[in-house]
Amino acid sequence: MSDADVELPESIELAWGLRERPGKGPRRSLTMEQVVAAGIRVAEGDGLPAVSMSRVAGELGVATMSLYRYVSAKSDLLELMADTAYGDPPAPRGPDEGWRPALARWALANVTAIHRHPWIRQVPVSGPPMGPNGVRWMEAGLAALRGTALRGTERLSAILLVSGYARYWATLTADMTEAAAREQLSPEDVGMRYWQQLARLTRHGPYPAIRELLAEGAEGGDDEEFEAEWRFGLDRILDGVETLIRSRAAAD
Repeated sequence: MSDADVELPESIELAWGLRERPGKGPRRSLTMEQVVAAGIRVAEGDGLPAVSMSRVAGELGVATMSLYRYVSAKSDLLELMADTAYGDPPAPRGPDEGWRPALARWALANVTAIHRHPWIRQVPVSGPPMGPNGVRWMEAGLAALRGTALRGTERLSAILLVSGYARYWATLTADMTEAAAREQLSPEDVGMRYWQQLARLTRHGPYPAIRELLAEGAEGGDDEEFEAEWRFGLDRILDGVETLIRSRAAAD
C-alpha cells in the first residue's frame, strides 16, 4: 500500500504540513497554527469549557464556518490544541543513560507538560497519538527502551502504562491544587484537614485498617510527600517492566 492510499484526517495532514492548500474552494485566509493558537488562548484564559468553534472564530475575526476548512469538528481542534500545548518531548536517552532513568525522566516530563497547561487533562483521549508532538513523544518513550529485550509491542505497552500513570498523577495533583485554591487553603492544609476528618469518621466502627494507618502517623500534603508518592508508584511500574526485561533476556 502506498502513502497515497493511506487516508488521514485533513486536520492531521495540515498539522503535519502534508496539505498546504485546498484543492477546491476559496483560498484559506488562516493557517492551522493560527486556529490552534487561538483555541489555546481561550483555554488558557477561560478554561476548556469556554472553547467553542464560534468563540475561536471570534478570536480570529472570521466566520465560524470558515474554521471547518481546518478542523471537521470541535473534537479535532481540542486534540490538536493538546498536541501543540504538550510541546517538545524531553531530550532523548543519552549514550550512558540506562533505560530506567530515561523512562522515569520521560514520565516526569509528561506530568510537567500537563501541569503547565492543566486544561489538557480535560481533553478526551480518543485514540493513539497522531499529532506531530504526540508522535514525537511516543518516539522518545520507545527510544528509552531501545536495546532492551522487549518486543516492539511490549515497549509500546510499557510507555502506555507509564504515560497513563503520569496523566493520572498530573490530574490528581492539579485537581487538588485547584480545590485548595478555591478554599483559599494550601494543599498541606487540605491534606491535614482530610486526615483529621477521616479520624473522626472512623473512630468507631469496622475500620481497623484505617485506624492502624492513622496511628502510624498518616498525614499529608507537603511537596516532599507528594514527590515520595509519585516516585513510589512510578518505581513499582518500572520494577514490573524491569522484571519483564530480565525474563525476556533470560529466555533469549
